[in-house]
Amino acid sequence: MTHRTLKSFQLGETLGVGTVGTIRRAVDRANRREVALKILQPAVSQDEIIRRRFEREIEVLHKLTHPNVVACYDHGIDGDRLFYSMEIVRGGTLKDLLRKRGKLRIEEALECGWQLCSALQYIHNHGIVHRDLKPSNIYLNRTGLIKLGDFGIALDTGATEITDQGLTVGSYLYMAPEQIRGDRSISYQADLYAVGCLLFELVTGKPPYEGTNFARIFDQHLSAEPPSACERVPECPQVLDELIQSLLSKDPDDRPINARSVQGILAETLSEIVGPQIIDTLKRCHQTGSRRLERLITPEKLTTNEVSWSQLGKAAAAIAGLITIAAALRFLGGL
Repeated sequence: MTHRTLKSFQLGETLGVGTVGTIRRAVDRANRREVALKILQPAVSQDEIIRRRFEREIEVLHKLTHPNVVACYDHGIDGDRLFYSMEIVRGGTLKDLLRKRGKLRIEEALECGWQLCSALQYIHNHGIVHRDLKPSNIYLNRTGLIKLGDFGIALDTGATEITDQGLTVGSYLYMAPEQIRGDRSISYQADLYAVGCLLFELVTGKPPYEGTNFARIFDQHLSAEPPSACERVPECPQVLDELIQSLLSKDPDDRPINARSVQGILAETLSEIVGPQIIDTLKRCHQTGSRRLERLITPEKLTTNEVSWSQLGKAAAAIAGLITIAAALRFLGGL
C-alpha cells in the first residue's frame, strides 16, 4: 500500500454504500482531479478475508487500462481503512437507464453489448474473470461510453485465490450455472453467460429468469430452457435471439468461444439495422463516445453559478428583444 491517506482528498457527497465499501465523491488535493473514492467499511475492515479481497480488487484494477473499464488512479490506507481512488463516471448506470426507460431499442442494446464485450475481451486477455456483471456495475459517461466497474469478486486466473473455490459468488439474476454450483473451475464463459442475461434484459426489460426467491431463480439457471427474446419483443432480430440463447447455454462449452466473437455478431446485426457505416463508428467510439447512447443520458443539473449566468444571458436577450419591439411600435404609432 502507498502512504496516501484520506487527508489527501477533499471529501464530498456519498455516492453509494455497500456491505463492504462506501463510494464518496472527492477531489485529489495533489492535482485537483475529481475522483470517486471506494473506502472499506469500518465494520469489516478487521476481517482478514475481506481485506485481502479489497487488496486484490485494487491489484486487479491497476492491471487494467482500457476505455471501457473504470480507471483506478491511486490507493492508500487511513488508520485501518483501505481505500482507492478511481475515475468518476457521470452518466449513471445501466440499472438507472433501465429503471427510467424500461427497455432499450434494439440498436441501443446492440451497441451497449458491443462496448461491454470490448471491455470483457480486454480483461479476459489479462487473465481476469469479472464474475459479477449486472446493470448496476456497468456505467455510462456523458459521451455514451460504457464503463465496466466493480471488480470486488473478480477472479485473477494468474494469482493465488483467496478461498473462493467451492463458494457461490455473484449476483443471482445473472449467475452462470457453474457459479451457482460453486464449481472449482470458473472460466471466462461465466462472464459470457451474464452477457446473455444482460442482453435479454436490455431488449425485453426483464431478466431471463425471475422468481419470488433466489432458490427458484437458481433452479431456472440450472435447468430451464433459455427464453426467447423474440417471443416477448417481436421486432428483436432472430440472429440476436439465437445469440442470447447460445450465451445462456447451461454448458460453458456450448457458449460462444469468446467475447470478441459475440462482439462480431452484435456489430453485424447492428450494421443490418442502421447501415454498414456503423462499423467505423463503433471502432471510433473509444475516442468519440456514442451519440446514440449519449442521447439516453440525462445531463446533470447545472451548478448554481452556471444556472445564474445562463438565466441572466437568456433574460438579457429577451429584454433586448422586448425593447426593440416596443420602440418599433412607438415609431409606428407616431406615423
